[in-house]
Amino acid sequence: MPQFAYSARNRGGDLVRGVVDGTDSAAAASALSASGLIPLDLTATSAPVASAPATGKTSGKVNDVDLILFSRQMYTLLRAGVPIIRALSGLQDSASNAAFAAVVGELRDSLESGRELSAALARQGKVFGPFYVSMVRVGELTGQMDEIFLRLSDHLEFERYMREQVRSALLYPAIVMIVMALAIFIVNIFVIPQFAKIYKAFNAQLPPITQGLIAFSNFMVTYWWLVLLLIGAAAWGFALWTRTERGRYTWDRTKLRLPIAGKIVIKATLARFARSLSLALKSGVPVVQSLSAVAQVVDNDYIGKQIERMREGVERGESVLRTAGNSGVFTPVVLQMVAVGEESGSLDRVMDEIGDMYRREVEYELKTLSKQIEPILIIFIGVLVLILALGVFMPIWDLGRAALKR
Repeated sequence: MPQFAYSARNRGGDLVRGVVDGTDSAAAASALSASGLIPLDLTATSAPVASAPATGKTSGKVNDVDLILFSRQMYTLLRAGVPIIRALSGLQDSASNAAFAAVVGELRDSLESGRELSAALARQGKVFGPFYVSMVRVGELTGQMDEIFLRLSDHLEFERYMREQVRSALLYPAIVMIVMALAIFIVNIFVIPQFAKIYKAFNAQLPPITQGLIAFSNFMVTYWWLVLLLIGAAAWGFALWTRTERGRYTWDRTKLRLPIAGKIVIKATLARFARSLSLALKSGVPVVQSLSAVAQVVDNDYIGKQIERMREGVERGESVLRTAGNSGVFTPVVLQMVAVGEESGSLDRVMDEIGDMYRREVEYELKTLSKQIEPILIIFIGVLVLILALGVFMPIWDLGRAALKR
């Protein structure tokens, strides 16, 4: 079907540009009028143009906040009885992100061409993941689209919150290590060379530890650019490695074993798993399909593989409790709760409680994170100061004793 690039005014008077399908310009103008737009200009085009207001929008990527607002607004509009196409048209006009406005416009165009909403969402796979699409498909089958969007909004808020907790858990130790490395760099570049000049002027016999410090400092002063280059190359190589399937799996597994931060990461990941599984089960998705969908949203390849193994076990006829126990990532308390939920037929409610329990544990761990890191930090600084004191001040003491003897 021919496409027409258009300029139009919405009900609020804002200028809107986009693309509309139509057999001719008159049909395209009628389609725009039916969607509440006043056509200003129509031009035949063969290339799709992203629908987005010309002004008042910020460009950029679609982020978590856009999806949360979209889900919440869809719930409100559908709850009020607004048709889906009309709801999407209104959301496109009010979107503050031009990229997301374009996505919503494409969703509306897909629905106008006869597709279901879940199929339209699936075509936007970079924005709406398999879990989101699956939940909307359940809403279409059960006639509870408004309720599904409400649950998705709450779910996305929880997901965003837990991701931020994981970032906080990993960021704090990283900042501490960077500050320590910077301190060592400054000492070797600016401090030790000054002491080395004093020792050289006195032609003093230096102890081995001092000789080692001066040799390392000389290397840093001469090849500091090489050190920075190697650090940059290592960071770049690490980023590339974690983008590979094997590298991402290995790093995600390593994160769970990091001192202090690892237990926060695994609890946050399991909180997301439990809440996602609870949402899927509450919405009426069978256990096997729920586990398959949840494995793709936990944001950790290692945990995702364990969930896939759980799904395979359930497909073979094993219980959720048995497969969860074989995964090796759940505590005995959680397994006991799963057993109760499975026996009582309330696994969805139990998984919700498990998610809340892990969330509270993550919050507590983050509150005490600084206290847990402080002993390690103190020991590290103590060792560093001891090495510097022995290496820098021992020759000074020797020089002082030699001067007193004279």
